[in-house]
Amino acid sequence: MPALDVTASPEEVGLDPARLDRIVEHFDRYVADGLLPGYVVSVSRGGEVAWVASSGMADIERAVPMSASHRFRIYSMTKPIVSIAAMMLVERGLLRLNDPIAPIIDAFHTPSVLVGGTEDAPEVVPSPEPIRLWHLLSHTSGMTYGFQYNHLSDALYRKAGFEWGWPAGIDLAEACRLLEQLPLRFTPGTGWNYGMSTDILGRVLEVVVGKPLDEVLDEMVLTPLGMHETGFSVPVDDVGSVAQLYGPDATQGGKAVAIDFLALPPAERPSLLSGGGGLYSTPYDYARFTRMLVNGGELDGVRLIGPRTLEHMVRNHLPGGVDLEQLAEDMFSETSYCGVGFGLGFSVVIDEAAHKVPVTEGSFSWGGAASTIFWVDPIEALEVSFFTQLLPSGTYPLREELSALVYAAIVD
Repeated sequence: MPALDVTASPEEVGLDPARLDRIVEHFDRYVADGLLPGYVVSVSRGGEVAWVASSGMADIERAVPMSASHRFRIYSMTKPIVSIAAMMLVERGLLRLNDPIAPIIDAFHTPSVLVGGTEDAPEVVPSPEPIRLWHLLSHTSGMTYGFQYNHLSDALYRKAGFEWGWPAGIDLAEACRLLEQLPLRFTPGTGWNYGMSTDILGRVLEVVVGKPLDEVLDEMVLTPLGMHETGFSVPVDDVGSVAQLYGPDATQGGKAVAIDFLALPPAERPSLLSGGGGLYSTPYDYARFTRMLVNGGELDGVRLIGPRTLEHMVRNHLPGGVDLEQLAEDMFSETSYCGVGFGLGFSVVIDEAAHKVPVTEGSFSWGGAASTIFWVDPIEALEVSFFTQLLPSGTYPLREELSALVYAAIVD
């Protein structure tokens, strides 16, 4: 398994090594207090990996030290990969951002919008707007996640079997047929809500390309980028490389304890290939993805996507150009929504002062449910990633703390 090796000293790329070491000092306190099992963090600048650190345990119970060679459930960090693949199809003329999705996937022909009622008797009206491709990419479709527990629509998803997973044995096509029976939280294009939009986008890719989503991503993104350790399952011989999943135990002061209720055996290919959160990956592999992004869509002579298309993806696509704080229907996030917009597959900082976190405007990012984090800063040619396995991601303000530590280390 390839290692994420340092390729340049911090000084060579304008970073202060002593200030970078503060990252370890800070997050080691989480580990020492039992709040995080362990972590891997990397900082790259100017196309060079300048600093990598790992600490703690990948599996506390088995006393397995954390390393940059471990595999992680990246959950929603799957979404940007699927979004890039979708925009590659847009570039080829096979999709258009304003396309309604119903004729493509033969589902969501007559979406309804929830306006009131109860879990047993929801009140709905026909949606005046179809769900379009850009709605899926920008999370403005009106779909939700059942695990959010803050709206009647979430309860309806849970009742239908969509909470932290989905009904057993179904695939993406069947998921679409089930989800189209549920009302949307709002008319598409009028709000923002984190939900299963990218899972439905995965079905769009399957239909357009004519292959299962795992094959689509392998052919379009993963293999071209050399991301050979990323996939919806893990080879049997490599199952031991998967870091254990943990969650905070309120009865033990928030100590991280192993959880298995979400743990499909890693070697088992799931029936539903979740474009919203199904991939395993490694720090090395995901660094290949972020390097492509910071390079404007190209890596090692292989261009996945045009620079103008990528620039379009990381513009704020929220209605009225507002930030998530003003538009979001939920607050399921590990960071503040103030000063942050949303593009096509990525969040994007649109007002650093409003965000109250030192990160360059135009930086784009996302994270995963088990507290994995990445961001790309095109102005500073900066890539940062943080890998751990603590669910949910909002447990601690890891992103804001890491951002302050990283930007404090930029000295040139």
